Amino acid sequence: MISQKMTDAINRQINNEMYSAYLYMSMSAYSSNVGLNGFATWFMVQYHEEMFHAMKQYNYVLDQGAVAHVQTIKEPPKSFASAKDMFEKTLEHEKFVTKSINEIADLALTEKDHATYQFIQWYVTEQVEEEKNDNEILQKLKLAGESGPGLFMIDEQLATRVLTVQTDFSRGILPTA
Repeated sequence: MISQKMTDAINRQINNEMYSAYLYMSMSAYSSNVGLNGFATWFMVQYHEEMFHAMKQYNYVLDQGAVAHVQTIKEPPKSFASAKDMFEKTLEHEKFVTKSINEIADLALTEKDHATYQFIQWYVTEQVEEEKNDNEILQKLKLAGESGPGLFMIDEQLATRVLTVQTDFSRGILPTA
């Protein structure tokens, strides 16, 4: 069983992941409304990934015999200055999530909670990928510009992103092949 301090930290992170999902759903809606359907697809896939992250943590708390506490999720922004603005905000948010994940890893080390430390390493690795992806898209937006053919090409590329995570959590988190 994990400590109450660790339970509280993971419950806060579940809330962070749920907020991430809301943020990306809002960005998807905004993208659809301005005709950037590829961006909308990319952000909706991101929404599902964040929900998967939250549910994986939720199940971990329950598996450890602790209480998963669902908290209020704040409202995300609903409009953005541009495609670049969305990805700048995405990168900023992912850096916040990285910091939060690292704090959980630090707490696990301090508490000599090896199970949680092992569990959270998946997220440490995931955050490296998240920030890398956001940086790459931002670089493309800076090179191609935020209108015309360059934006159209990026939108078409983002439309190819496919969902690779579980979305039905009625039986918990299922093992991957």
